[in-house]
Order: sequence, then C-alpha cells, then structure tokens
Amino acid sequence: MQLKLRLNGAGECVEPAPVRKTMSKTVSRPKAVAPSESDPWAAGLLLRGLVVLAAALALLAPLGFVPIIPVATGAVAVAEPQSGPALIPLGASTPTPGPLALVNPAPAAPHVMRVGIVAGHVGSDSGAVCPDGLQEVQLNSQIADLVVGMLRARGWNVDLLEEFDERLTGYQANALLSIHADSCVYEGKTGFKVTRAESSYIPGSEDMLVSCLSRYYNARTGLPFDANTITFDMTRYHAFYEINQNTPAAIIETGFMLDDREVLVERQDVVALGIVEGLVCFLEGEPVR
Repeated sequence: MQLKLRLNGAGECVEPAPVRKTMSKTVSRPKAVAPSESDPWAAGLLLRGLVVLAAALALLAPLGFVPIIPVATGAVAVAEPQSGPALIPLGASTPTPGPLALVNPAPAAPHVMRVGIVAGHVGSDSGAVCPDGLQEVQLNSQIADLVVGMLRARGWNVDLLEEFDERLTGYQANALLSIHADSCVYEGKTGFKVTRAESSYIPGSEDMLVSCLSRYYNARTGLPFDANTITFDMTRYHAFYEINQNTPAAIIETGFMLDDREVLVERQDVVALGIVEGLVCFLEGEPVR
C-alpha cells in the first residue's frame, strides 16, 4: 500500500490519516418467480384445488355449515308478493292508533212500489147503466178512489188514471189494474171475473197477478169467480196494448150491478180491500195485515 504525503500550512510533510473504507452490504432479494414459470405442474394443482373448494362450498352452504355473509350493494331489494295473511314480526313497534272516524253507512233506500189504477170509463162515458139510473162509472170511480187511498197508506206510489188517460202510453209500473163492473142485463147473475191480455209478453207474471186478485177478492167479498162471462172486451182491453209490455196488467169486473148491488154499493170498503189484498199478494207475497 502506498502512502501519499501532503504539506500542511507550515510546509511540513504530514502523513494523512488512514481512510476507512466503508463497505455497504447490499442484500439481494430473490425475485418472485411465477409458478407457471418455475413449475407448470404446481399451477395445475392449484387450479384444481380451487375448483374442488368452490364445489365443496356450494354443497355445504345450503346445509348451514358455511355462513353466508350478505354483501351490501346499491341495488334496491324488491319484496316478493306475499300470499295469505300478513304476519307482524314479534318485537315490532305497535303503532299508536289515532282518533277513529265514526261512519254510519246510509241504509239502502227501500224499493217503493208503483201501481196504476184505472177507474173504468172515467173521463170517457158512463159505462153500463141500470134501469134505475145507476151508472157503472160511478161505482168504478168510488171503488178506485178507495183502492188508491189504501195503497198510498202503505207507502206505495199510485197513479189514478182515467179510461183513455194519455199517461197510459208506454206506462211503466209494478202493476196496472183497471176496475170495472158488470151490467144489470142478466137477472140472477152474480160473481166477479179477472183476466189479463189475450196475448201477453209476460204471461207468467200476469197469470200470478190474476191468481192473487181472484183468490183474495173472493175471500174478502164472498163473490164467486165467473169465468164464463169473460169477454173479448176484457182480454183485448185497449190499455193492455198501450202500456209498456213489461208492466203486468189485469182488468177486474167487481160484480154484477143488479144482483151484486148490495156489495158494490154498500160495502165498497170490502170490495176495495179485496183488490188491495190481491195486489199486495202479487207484489209483496203476503196479504194485508
């Protein structure tokens, strides 16, 4: 090793101080080598292991051996529709009920019967006339007035109609009845009769109307039913073909003005009540109480 001398400020030779050489120890780290580069067989085994592990997890998760941890996402969960009664989970807070509004449902309006009563021959002519001057139109009008009053007392809507009343055209109601009386021609003849149109759109309904009127009128007045004197003037009565075809209609001859005069003149309230009971039977299915 050679020593180099240097001069100081006074011109003297000075031996320089020994210089320590510092050696830096550099630790070289081995570079990571990819398995595929170092060992292709190891990479294959690792891949097979991952596949087997994934298959095992897929089998064990439904059985509860492997916990499933939900992962928060930005998606909004949509509840599936639930069938059956809704269940309230235990521990859920119970809402405090507020004031309840008392609602009284309005009762359904009852159906009000509407009936048309034709006073036979009123506004047209006298009808049958007896030798002593008794006119059919008088009896018809008096009895019709009583019937209308009784039906209105039951709360029904009742139209009192004349023989050729313009309101008969297309008339619609629950029932229509024309009130008449028979003549004084046949001495010793007694009884009443009720019939419907010869050709009816609603024969079943009108047959029921005729049946109710016949039974209750007979029971109330005691007069027999006389089917043998029903004429075409009754079965082809003009009003049957003027009113609405769906309105049940009938015509009644309350009795003979000669031999049944006592009933028709002096017991008109009984005559009217028998008619009312027949209409109630038809429309309400029960007699007047």
